[in-house]
Amino acid sequence: MATVRFLHTSDWHIGRTFHGADLLAEQEAVLGHLAGLVAGEAIDVVLVAGDIYDRAVPSAEAVRVATAAVARIRAAGAQLVVTPGNHDSAPRLGAFAEFAAAGGLHLRTTVGGLAEPVLFEDAHGPVAVYGIPYLEPEPARHALGVPDARGHTGVLTEAMRRIRADLETRPGARSVVLAHAFVTGGEPAESERTIAVGGVEQVPGSIFDGVGYVALGHLHGPQTLAEHLRYSGSPLAYSFSEARQRKSVWLVDLGADGLAEVRRHELPVPRALATLRGEIEDLLNDPAHDEHLGHFLSVTVTDRVRPVDAMRRLRERFPYAVHLEWEHEGGHAGAPLRYSDAVRGRTDIEVSRSFLDDCRGAPPTESEEQLLFRALEAADRGALAK
Repeated sequence: MATVRFLHTSDWHIGRTFHGADLLAEQEAVLGHLAGLVAGEAIDVVLVAGDIYDRAVPSAEAVRVATAAVARIRAAGAQLVVTPGNHDSAPRLGAFAEFAAAGGLHLRTTVGGLAEPVLFEDAHGPVAVYGIPYLEPEPARHALGVPDARGHTGVLTEAMRRIRADLETRPGARSVVLAHAFVTGGEPAESERTIAVGGVEQVPGSIFDGVGYVALGHLHGPQTLAEHLRYSGSPLAYSFSEARQRKSVWLVDLGADGLAEVRRHELPVPRALATLRGEIEDLLNDPAHDEHLGHFLSVTVTDRVRPVDAMRRLRERFPYAVHLEWEHEGGHAGAPLRYSDAVRGRTDIEVSRSFLDDCRGAPPTESEEQLLFRALEAADRGALAK
């Protein structure tokens, strides 16, 4: 090959649901697009920087989707280098790694093997690709033989020290590192599981100095922290906070002296996300909302009184409505009070009246208030009888 071309992706989270909705079809579609991109752009190596699955023990269907995606990418002509993220089980992901490597799937899942690169060769010489599995600080510091290392920064510093030591034995080799971490300067989304340990989860980007390209995973938005230091982000949106993100992958070219060019390729959106707000009758009947019939929806209804069976009614028109809130116009603003503060100095009837007002957006009528009086008196008599 003239020069090695990489595709950087991460955070597939296969098997994840979206507010209870199954995403396997959408995940299969967007990962299938990667195979077409491999063929169309003559990609040599696909880098997957962690969180292949959404859980340590994925379902059989999630494994099927992952296996099919890898097979399609391999058939399109690229090899793969894969590392586990904080959602993955490294031992499970790395099973049969030596046999998989013979077929072009390089699984870098062990702490002991993080300084053993996958080697590729092009017209300019060797390219060493190192995969750092997600390092949970407490077990990793012992596995790395640095018991005094502190947090994510400590264990990643030792991991990179080992990688640099190996690189020194390979004069002229260009380098790529995969890592699953929260690097300072990155912008998180709501869908990422925290990796905080003792309140400190971020690591400085300087840890990765001296490497040709660093393919980062963990944060779900595509981001450039430095020319050589990037997050690809997830291929799908996994929270409504990501609705405006343009999901993408990075196409990375290495030249004779290292990084030559990085290009962003936006991914297709199998099912868009949207938010709607208004009174339920308008939402159900206004033709202006027809464009959202096939979208995942977060809906806020603003009726003065909480609508009955609102989600079922909304789904009759919007089958992919997945999240519902009620926030009546002119409702109470400000931070919620603790229960003890809310009831302090108030009679039972005052608390009951406020409860009804908050729940349905209207105070009790005179007849309802009489019912409340009788119910509270009966409760008091029952308590005294005991």
